[in-house]
Amino acid sequence: MPRVATDAAAQIGRNVVKIRQAVGLTQDEVAAASGIDSSNIRAYEHGRAMPSIQSLLRIASALGAVPGELLEDVTLDMFGTPSHDGRRRAG
Repeated sequence: MPRVATDAAAQIGRNVVKIRQAVGLTQDEVAAASGIDSSNIRAYEHGRAMPSIQSLLRIASALGAVPGELLEDVTLDMFGTPSHDGRRRAG
């Protein structure tokens, strides 16, 4: 089984699939409409990659969706952010 980048990527992927199927588009049609390679669309849908904000906006547009719909049920704890990210001084 492929390793999921994060739980957030997996949830975004599930949301993309749900909306794409609801509007009756194939992965290739979303790829063509968004200008994103179909292999990337597949990786996003399977949760193997996290789309950038720009890609998220392009996919939402291709699906005729509001960008927030792709983020439905995504929470901060799904990103697996370390307690110390190197930007703040510990202590």
